[in-house]
Amino acid sequence: MHADRHPPEDTPAAGDAPAPETAPEPATPAAGPGLALPGATTLRWEIACLLVLSLGASAVSALISFLGVLTAPEALAEHTASLVRPQADQRPWLDLSWQLYRVAVGLAPVLLAGYLLHRSAESVRTIGFDLRRPGFDLGSGAVLAALIGTGGLAVYVVSWQLGMTVTIAPSALEGNWWDVPVLVLQAAKNGILEEVIVVGYLLHRLGQLGWTPWKAVVASSVLRAFYHLYQGVGMFFGNLVMGLVFGWFYHRYGRVMPLVVAHTVIDIVAFVGSVYLIGRLDWLPS
Repeated sequence: MHADRHPPEDTPAAGDAPAPETAPEPATPAAGPGLALPGATTLRWEIACLLVLSLGASAVSALISFLGVLTAPEALAEHTASLVRPQADQRPWLDLSWQLYRVAVGLAPVLLAGYLLHRSAESVRTIGFDLRRPGFDLGSGAVLAALIGTGGLAVYVVSWQLGMTVTIAPSALEGNWWDVPVLVLQAAKNGILEEVIVVGYLLHRLGQLGWTPWKAVVASSVLRAFYHLYQGVGMFFGNLVMGLVFGWFYHRYGRVMPLVVAHTVIDIVAFVGSVYLIGRLDWLPS
């Protein structure tokens, strides 16, 4: 008698077609429980599109402006960069309309970032853009504003004296009753737009793509420095340091709201303070 012989389980029987090879699945970003993240390629395109529509485009514009100033016959400090300027000559109601329009449109990329996070089963709460910890957000934001604001002012004054920075006119508005409210709104818009996009959203997405925290922070900081390059070399490096500090804070605490508070406070002091202080303080460039 001969014992029945069966082929091993992993060996196809005679006459059976070999099993087709399965192509390896493309790598996908790391996802937490319950997340429905798109693939890595989709995430990269998502980041690129959002930056092209917001601060990435501002970085290119700032670089072109800086090259124009750098190649001009005048010294760098003889050029002036106006951050908030009139939009309609001698028609205050029309100028106000344009100012409010610019604030609203400037926040559109933030809405898009919120939608993109929602699409991947997340939200702006994921990056700490919410009101769950008002005490922590206001307190830490005030401390950051004091540190970064004082250091940034020192960098600006010293680099301007060295001829490395243009003269910055935070506000060129012309004494309308609504100047201060508009300047506060512009400051809040800057704080929300920059910190939500360049810190919260960008660092979160780069982390999902597998970037190490400090590699992502450096990339975010370089982007921040480039879209401030129109202000000169000194402010390029000043904003680079600001980006590193803000990136470290976000990586440490996982909340973008304190950074929004800090940035908003810094810009309010700069915008509103310039109206009353430029021309009255000898050491302040004017």
